[in-house]
Amino acid sequence: MAASRGRSSIWWTSFARPLPDPERPRPLGPRFYGRRHGRPLRQNARTLIDSLLPRIAIAPPQPGARLDPAALFPEPVREVWLEIGFGGGEHLAAQAAAHRDVGMIGCEVFVNGIAALLAHVQRERLDNVRVFPDDARLLFPALPDACFARVFVLFPDPWPKKRHIARRFVGPENLPELARLMTDGAELRIATDEPVYQEWALEQMAASRDFADATTDRHARPADWPPTRYEAKALREGRKPIYLRYIRKNRTR
Repeated sequence: MAASRGRSSIWWTSFARPLPDPERPRPLGPRFYGRRHGRPLRQNARTLIDSLLPRIAIAPPQPGARLDPAALFPEPVREVWLEIGFGGGEHLAAQAAAHRDVGMIGCEVFVNGIAALLAHVQRERLDNVRVFPDDARLLFPALPDACFARVFVLFPDPWPKKRHIARRFVGPENLPELARLMTDGAELRIATDEPVYQEWALEQMAASRDFADATTDRHARPADWPPTRYEAKALREGRKPIYLRYIRKNRTR
């Protein structure tokens, strides 16, 4: 993995710990719900967390800090794409391998998923991947307008109960921020196998003034949309995912 140049060398040298420290004050932001740890990591996964992650991790931005996503990568990139909650990293790694001139930023809090992605990065020598090992919403305030050409929200935590509606990522609080971060004509891809979340996502996207529906067949995964382990699990258990595509509308001049 090539070392980063320019601005990107600043952030990783200042990132003392690769994973959030519960005893270290975190940037103010929305409350996070969900798991951060699963089964104990094997030694090779722990080694990747300790050695590789600090080289490609994005440090939690301080209040008022600004971050240029394109400057995080060792080579110039034509676009930057964002995956929010990349799970085991299969999709992100496949996209990074297929588009090596695109910078891929993945946000994930689940340590075991981060370790799984790192294994892909090491094996496939993916210099165009950077990881924010925390809640994506903590990164958003530091990012400039129109910095992402594609955003993925694949199989997010469904939070099916009514009292948990506010925890759903695809909703009125996050969609305007995603719209701010996306370029005109950028693509937002959403997948979910949870019936309640499917209905919810369709309603939220239909209500948004910033996105136009570009879905052709919501029950068929497009050829350039790599599968994930969560999709495979859903299919094994008899659930039918939907695959949604939306285009960021042009901004009013």
